[in-house]
Amino acid sequence: MHNLRAPRLVATDLDGTALRTDGTVSPRTAAAFARVEDAGAMLVFVTGRPPRWMHPVAGAVRHRGLAVCANGALIYDMHTERVVKSHLIDPEVLEEVVSQLRANVPDLSFSVEYEGGHAHESDFRFGTWDGATTGRARLRGESLTSRACVKLLALHPELGPDELHATVHELVGHLVTATHSSGRGLIEMSAIGVTKATALATLAERHDIEQSQVVAFGDMPNDLPMLTWAGTSYAVANAHPGVLAAVDHVTAANDEDGVALVLEELYR
Repeated sequence: MHNLRAPRLVATDLDGTALRTDGTVSPRTAAAFARVEDAGAMLVFVTGRPPRWMHPVAGAVRHRGLAVCANGALIYDMHTERVVKSHLIDPEVLEEVVSQLRANVPDLSFSVEYEGGHAHESDFRFGTWDGATTGRARLRGESLTSRACVKLLALHPELGPDELHATVHELVGHLVTATHSSGRGLIEMSAIGVTKATALATLAERHDIEQSQVVAFGDMPNDLPMLTWAGTSYAVANAHPGVLAAVDHVTAANDEDGVALVLEELYR
């Protein structure tokens, strides 16, 4: 029987939150996601991932729900695996952002995400997920700003993410919305005002769902807008200290099915 107090919308981050450290969806978590949709509630995966990283997740959750990708820039239908809405950074803005960052932060390298693919400078070092990706286009500096993109990424070989984020925000925070979601000095920039929260709020409004009827789960600073917007917020135990300090509740770590533990209680 449906719990009348259960949220009408469940929003969860993927990496470090609903996914295990190896990037998989556990059977218990997949079953908990099924409970959400079976109860008639809306399931939204809200992630920094681009669409090209979503196929294995879509399969693991049996193509359930919608996804907010690239930190709010894209709405992605998990059933059809297609982008249904996008908010891009204009080339003129890209040019100004890259110019400002190059002039003020030595040793940065850049990568760009498009709706259908990505490209990078030759010295951009990829993390675990992109290490095996094929078909990447290498760009010269001037090519970075030649077309609109979903997300601009800036990587520094030495600076930590919190320090680098503060610097980037000070320099170009009036042009783009910057955040981070890893332990590396990697900053992710979206069109100004675009966050996980803005995309989620749009979806909720479209379905006549109030903030108080939303529960959200996350682990990193790029989740903070969503977590502070949602009526009820949870961090997994392995979350960034700033996230742990900002949420209503803390559940078990991602490798201990923390999201599933809560959903099983909400959707009995």
